[in-house]
Amino acid sequence: MSAIRRLAAALCLSAAVAAPAAAAELSWSAMTGYQDGWAFRGTGTVSRIVPGTPLGLSFGGGLTFMDPGNADAARRVFINDATNGTPEKNGYMWDLRLDGIWYFAVSHLVDSGAFLGLRYNSFAGRFKYVGGNEDFTIESKEWGVGGGFRGAIPLSARWNLCFALGLDWFPSVTLYGHDTSYSSGGEVVNGIDNYGWSDASAAVNRWRLLPSLMIGASWR
Repeated sequence: MSAIRRLAAALCLSAAVAAPAAAAELSWSAMTGYQDGWAFRGTGTVSRIVPGTPLGLSFGGGLTFMDPGNADAARRVFINDATNGTPEKNGYMWDLRLDGIWYFAVSHLVDSGAFLGLRYNSFAGRFKYVGGNEDFTIESKEWGVGGGFRGAIPLSARWNLCFALGLDWFPSVTLYGHDTSYSSGGEVVNGIDNYGWSDASAAVNRWRLLPSLMIGASWR
């Protein structure tokens, strides 16, 4: 985690020092697409924040509506082995991202480049058993890193059709539910029977690797 914190500090310092000089190159985007479910993301970008270099900085946030996992398996791993009731479920994930961008030219594209930065995700999956007197939520909150490629197709002087292809990685994930938790590092608190992380991650759709494909519009 120390490496992630150093990366965050470096990116924040770059923004604080260089962004005011490049305020005229600020752009905004709104995108939708896939990120383990139907996702929406908004970003603000300062292009070429250091004079003479192709370096940019981007900050964004998003919301994903997703399938939280297997309701029956989640109840076995986090609650008990009961089988009564009709399961209902819903899940969502909030995420924040801070990226450094290295721009390079790609034919027919503008604002194209590779990005790398810090991630913070907050997941919640609710499982309710109608007629079974069970209603619980599985949660996780974790830091990670991610990278990918972004670009845009110009539509007018100010508007672009933009896209981003990325992959995020979370070194450590812990799933909490009721009074039980399972960690990807092997730690189990108040575990049910002999279940472990592999059982919890198979029951609940929360992964350490998270690909995304987004498309939308940007304005500068």
